Amino acid sequence: MIPQLIDNQPLSVLHFCYALQAGFPSPAADHTQKRIDLNDHLIRNKEATFLFRVKGDSMTGIGIYEGDTLLVDRSIEPRHNAIVLAVLNNEFTVKRLHRRGGVIKLMPENPLYPPILLKNGEELSVWGVVTFNLHKLY
Repeated sequence: MIPQLIDNQPLSVLHFCYALQAGFPSPAADHTQKRIDLNDHLIRNKEATFLFRVKGDSMTGIGIYEGDTLLVDRSIEPRHNAIVLAVLNNEFTVKRLHRRGGVIKLMPENPLYPPILLKNGEELSVWGVVTFNLHKLY
């Protein structure tokens, strides 16, 4: 995977100031609308945010699927239980970071895959923290 820089150009879309019902439809109402810049809503630190395309199915249990695009922020301190982009032995992988009692594991979110426990001689670095998953629905 090669990181892609986020373009500094604003990406504006029309924003309707109305909460959508996910249950029964509500009657139509007048809605205020304005244009918003998605960069303002998705990116906290433009210089440290990159896009990655997902390959594989080890994170399907939390809704990250092959072909999704992840926003990864390198400026966020990785904490226990965060979804991270890690580099393990020179290969990128997306996993949940488990860091407790001096033990570091990379946890998949698919029961078909075992946790990755760091062994002697293996190199692990957390490249960044996943902040958003852009999952195409249509």
